[in-house]
Amino acid sequence: MKLISISKVKPNPDNPRIIKDDRFEKLVKSLKEFPEMSEVRPLVVNKDMVVLGGNMRLRAMKEAGWKEVPVEIVDWPEEKQREFIIKDNIGYGEWDFEVLANEWDQVELEEWGLDIPNILDDEPEEAQPDDNKAWFLNIACDNEQHCQKLYERFINEGLNVKIVT
Repeated sequence: MKLISISKVKPNPDNPRIIKDDRFEKLVKSLKEFPEMSEVRPLVVNKDMVVLGGNMRLRAMKEAGWKEVPVEIVDWPEEKQREFIIKDNIGYGEWDFEVLANEWDQVELEEWGLDIPNILDDEPEEAQPDDNKAWFLNIACDNEQHCQKLYERFINEGLNVKIVT
């Protein structure tokens, strides 16, 4: 890994990924609050300094005012570069929302940029196996105040919530 001037790094003009404004703002905030992440996940560039992995991070780093960025320079044939661009952006795993709901702070998760799905008040036994519109979470609350806080947050966000005790 090398630390180089951000002006030397070129965004990939053929980058097949986009980022929406709200997610971009979260990425900028994330880089400002936790810049150390980039040290263990540098931008991946080819020998011409064109980004193969990290185009959105490069854009966010510029927005955040970074002057230098960590890069990993690779010297791969064109076909390997193209393969990397796609494979680096494929999300192979999925979130276990029940674990997230029970073991992580929901407010922090959202502050860190994770989009939490809507929670609907349908009973689980009424849901169809292929029903992608409903999410059911078992949420363990530390105490009654914590449950009330979660409930109010969901209601304020316009979600349909059913508390079962």
